[in-house]
Amino acid sequence: MSSEEYKQINSRLDRIEQLTLIGVKNVLSLEETAALTGFSVGHLYRLTSQKQIPHFKKNRKLYFRKADIEEWLTENRVLTNSDIENKATTYMAIHKKH
Repeated sequence: MSSEEYKQINSRLDRIEQLTLIGVKNVLSLEETAALTGFSVGHLYRLTSQKQIPHFKKNRKLYFRKADIEEWLTENRVLTNSDIENKATTYMAIHKKH
């Protein structure tokens, strides 16, 4: 095994370990939140400074509640065509003119 292959495998193992730890934690650091969301650390800093993402500050460090982040990521659900058709049918049934 070459040195480069060893580094790649080691990097993947580190990533797996990080994601496993994130899975069991309730409160995440900035770096862990970046791994969870796929956002860069810089982008998360921008979102926190603009108060667009739920977060906490303690001793000049940023922390994120994992449940808050998951809720925040999924708050703007796009309706499926089926959802829209169901809403339209319900609306038409309620507002039917005789």
